[in-house]
Amino acid sequence: MTLNLFFLTITITRRPLTAEEIEHERRLHEIEEEIMDRKYEFYRMF
Repeated sequence: MTLNLFFLTITITRRPLTAEEIEHERRLHEIEEEIMDRKYEFYRMF
């Protein structure tokens, strides 16, 4: 009986974000907060 074992190591590293990507993420976060504020204002009336 032959048992062959293969050991594989995978390293995943996150690439650094560019200034444009950082700005895009920041703007998305602001939009999400605006939407949550609108929802809060709408439901607060009830």
